[in-house]
Amino acid sequence: MHAEVMGSLEEYLAGELDPATKREIEAHLSVCEACREETRGMREVSEWLGTLHPEEALEPAPGFYTRVMQQVGERRPVPPFTSLFSLDLAFGRALAFASLVTLAVLGSYLISNETTYSTGPSPETVMAQQNSPAFDDAPGADNMLITLTTYEQH
Repeated sequence: MHAEVMGSLEEYLAGELDPATKREIEAHLSVCEACREETRGMREVSEWLGTLHPEEALEPAPGFYTRVMQQVGERRPVPPFTSLFSLDLAFGRALAFASLVTLAVLGSYLISNETTYSTGPSPETVMAQQNSPAFDDAPGADNMLITLTTYEQH
């Protein structure tokens, strides 16, 4: 019966139950302290919420709607992000030229400051050549270790 009472407690407090169900709930409330306590708590919360309703309706100040409409009419729309791509042709050409010049300057700087180049074969080359005829005079694994060691010294 607890589940039935808890499930229909809101309807009971609102007076929306049929008389037979109402009598059953009242009979249960007369013997069950936990359900009576829950009912009492819900009544208190309902009373507290009832005090939150203002008794008089709030009306906006005279001319409020007119001022709002004037402010809305005065606002200019914000251009969308896609408008950045619809630049005029002269600016677009200047932007492309500046980008290419920047790329050329940075590329030439990187090339001019590159001073160390690897002089020996790369490890991938050594591993690819381990079965070549030059490695026939010694076992391939030994030759590969020797070559890798000389690669690290450079």
